[in-house]
Amino acid sequence: MSKRDYYEVLGIERGADQKEIKKAYRRLAQKYHPDRNPDDDTSAEKFREVSEAYEVLADEEKRAAYDQFGHAGVDGQGGGGFGGGAGAGGFSDIFGDVFGDIFGGGGRRNPNAPQRGADLRYNLEIDLEDAVAGTTVDIRVPRHIACEHCDGDGAEPGSSKETCPTCHGQGQVRMQQGFFAVQQTCPTCHGAGQSIKVPCRKCHGEGRVRETRTLSVKIPAGVDTGDRIRLNNEGESGLNGGPPGDLYVQAAIKPHPIFERDGRHLLCDVPINFIDATLGGELEVPTLDGRVKLKIPPETQTGKMFRLKGKGVKPVRGGPPGDLLCKVVVETPVNLSEEQKDLLRSFQESLDGSNSHHSPKKSSFFDGVKKFFEDMKP
Repeated sequence: MSKRDYYEVLGIERGADQKEIKKAYRRLAQKYHPDRNPDDDTSAEKFREVSEAYEVLADEEKRAAYDQFGHAGVDGQGGGGFGGGAGAGGFSDIFGDVFGDIFGGGGRRNPNAPQRGADLRYNLEIDLEDAVAGTTVDIRVPRHIACEHCDGDGAEPGSSKETCPTCHGQGQVRMQQGFFAVQQTCPTCHGAGQSIKVPCRKCHGEGRVRETRTLSVKIPAGVDTGDRIRLNNEGESGLNGGPPGDLYVQAAIKPHPIFERDGRHLLCDVPINFIDATLGGELEVPTLDGRVKLKIPPETQTGKMFRLKGKGVKPVRGGPPGDLLCKVVVETPVNLSEEQKDLLRSFQESLDGSNSHHSPKKSSFFDGVKKFFEDMKP
């Protein structure tokens, strides 16, 4: 099941500040907390959802990744898609920040355990021709990678880390007041359990640096809007020696001046003049393979659909290619000379009195209109 937009979950605008985010979370968490809804089986899931949304939007770095890459930008960072999210220890971090001593804390986790890097999403727009035939494109992707200077440790080479004096290496601190206890992320080491005496001069103690990397992506033939191409280990680097995440390249087909794609089929409007529509003829129509001849039978009406077998798209997941569907659009002549207008008037006069024979749809329509108004008379 796809996740809902985090801003929608909290009921806030995308430009909301941290005060609005915290206020929205406090209201919803109090509303859906399982202890307050013992008879509602859905409250726990709703509570988990709003807590997960708050954990991302309350963190400026995670929020920036989410705004740019959506859920893929923050997936893989812990339980339910987030490090310390709805799992043990995650709720307590949020409670300590938002509720103080209203609720109790969660379980304990190892702050130095390896964590997988976040997955990233890259939206790629490609031409219809490239999507149908397949191609290779180069993309530039910003991401965090392990700092080479400190080998991802965060400390300047030659220096060492010390056990955090505040949490004594636990990454969390516990406060108790009366009957209530709160366990939250250590404010000194921010959950790492260790403090850095001399931060790395390149990554400033983060253990990761931002880089923009150029990647070559092979687009398979037949790819369509919404299809995703997965590049293993090309996402954000992991923490504490954890594996990197993946990069998902999501395709979006650009609008085409002639064709419209409908799955494996292509659609195209073919304008013809009323002479060819009346007497019939032969036209050249475009396909992605070149031009083909299309025979127009006499008395063709606008909207008539012609199917060219096998001139569509071969699906990326296999199967026969689709068809090209050409819809005839009869074009009314414009910029006529007086002589041409006189010829048309003469032609019209020759049809007078026999409209039902030459224009059956028109006659049927006006007969229906006449009957409609007659039935309305009292």
